[in-house]
Amino acid sequence: GFGAGSILLGRLIDTKGAFVTLLLSTVLIAGGYALAALAPSLAVFALLQAVIGIGAGAAFIPLVADTSHWFAKRRALAMAICASGNYIGGALWPKITEVVARQYDWRTTYLVVATICFVGMLPACLVLRPRSPAHAGTTAVAPHSSRALGLSPNGLQLWLGIAGIGCCAAMAMPQVHIVAYCVDLGYGTTRGAEMLSIMTVFGIVSRLGSGWIADRIGGLKTLLLGSTAQAVALLGYLMSDGLAGLYVVSALFGLFQGGIVPSYAIIVREYFAPKEAGTRLGLVLMATLLGMALGGWMSGAIFDLTGSYSAAFLNGIVFNLLNVSIMVWLLRRSPRPPAIAAMA
Repeated sequence: GFGAGSILLGRLIDTKGAFVTLLLSTVLIAGGYALAALAPSLAVFALLQAVIGIGAGAAFIPLVADTSHWFAKRRALAMAICASGNYIGGALWPKITEVVARQYDWRTTYLVVATICFVGMLPACLVLRPRSPAHAGTTAVAPHSSRALGLSPNGLQLWLGIAGIGCCAAMAMPQVHIVAYCVDLGYGTTRGAEMLSIMTVFGIVSRLGSGWIADRIGGLKTLLLGSTAQAVALLGYLMSDGLAGLYVVSALFGLFQGGIVPSYAIIVREYFAPKEAGTRLGLVLMATLLGMALGGWMSGAIFDLTGSYSAAFLNGIVFNLLNVSIMVWLLRRSPRPPAIAAMA
């Protein structure tokens, strides 16, 4: 649902603007949670999760795309700040739902979430009523929009999608399996959960830092930097199985990987026409989600076959190198780095 919502509502935000899109997102999220609280069966409950996911999809990549139309000089940083809301929400919501669920039950918790989303998001939608410069026809066209890097727009879209699968298949290994990995090493679930929290916190720092860097060197180089550093962190998991070392590597992994997905948003704004930003970003995000799903499943399957997570980490590094190779290839096709400042 989240992937489909990113594409469908990404297209809507390109044509109708942020206000209409986020208003629909608010209805889908709040309504989905409220109806899920009343679900009479597991099948209905599962279907409503997809509805919630579609609504939530609009509040990440499509909103980042719309944000990009309002900035020029510090566009990448603005997009990174917007994308950080996704991580901050991921850190806050589990604490809120845990407290409510402990006091009441899951149905009441869902109703509380529905209320908070509706009351919190609706006023925010009103702030987004003005149409962005892209919809007013005042945004400069991306400098490589017709044939970027010697590739057709759909050709570049395809390669970005493959790159997204590569980096996120690698990214999924620690994010999905760090708790199980800690259990396998004898440290228990609590330590693994703490490491996952550390990844999230440093991921927020990474997103902001990557935006700052991308404003200076461009999205492709920023993505290459983050992807290469992520491969180093994965190698660090193989070299360190002590508790202190795992905490350090988890912090570094979060610091390196947090800015990777937002870097794709910056690349799309550099190389595609502004009017296509929401749709193009939605397609890239779907590819990264497929990579996360593939990487999480493959890591578990490899562990089941080998009885060890070492081969799973190596598999992640191989997928990461696929991403690095594509970024290097694309950069070599670029006669000069895209000048974001030139759009000012």
